[in-house]
Amino acid sequence: MPKFRKKPVMIEAVQFDGSHECAEKIVAWVNRSTGYTPTAGTNPPILFYYGEMRIRTLGGEITGNKGDWIIKGVKGEFYPCKPDIFE
Repeated sequence: MPKFRKKPVMIEAVQFDGSHECAEKIVAWVNRSTGYTPTAGTNPPILFYYGEMRIRTLGGEITGNKGDWIIKGVKGEFYPCKPDIFE
């Protein structure tokens, strides 16, 4: 099977340390970036729930845990990533 190297790209990312304070900063960042304004009856793009970051994507909900990086992709999408991706 052939092997390929992906192009390196610059992204924005924040490492989730599991704290409520960190979660609030990440939620605010995602909301600002997506233009989301909390209103009754709407589903936010990201939630802090029992120590996890839950991110809504087109493919469904993805969970980020303590130590994971929350990444803003090149098309403005958000997703969690394990820390070893940057090592």
